[in-house]
Amino acid sequence: MNPAEEYILKKEEPYKSILLQLQVVIEAVLPNSEMLYKWRIPFFYNNGIPICFLNQSKDYVDLAFWHFEHMDRYTEYFVGTNRKSIRSLRYKSVEDIDDEIIVYVLEKQLEINTNPFKLILKPKRK
Repeated sequence: MNPAEEYILKKEEPYKSILLQLQVVIEAVLPNSEMLYKWRIPFFYNNGIPICFLNQSKDYVDLAFWHFEHMDRYTEYFVGTNRKSIRSLRYKSVEDIDDEIIVYVLEKQLEINTNPFKLILKPKRK
């Protein structure tokens, strides 16, 4: 089993159900995506570019994205407290998930089609 899948399946409820629902939505919008286990959490890559990641923390699940500055809809739903380069949609129950918002953000990420790590990480000194 993929370590990213293990991460999801080992979580307690309601987090496991939230993570599974988010995974289904992401994979429906990004049928060519690959779920990888990076930094001990599931990341979704599309054509080698990281699109989003999932993280269960405290009493919620984050669906996190880069390129927030390009979002022109649904910005009021994003949480960015104490973060420089990412924003997330935060869920405490499956009922909180709004597929329309997730589809919009994923499609916007595909339009941008830029590896966020190349923008965030500073070049190495010689």
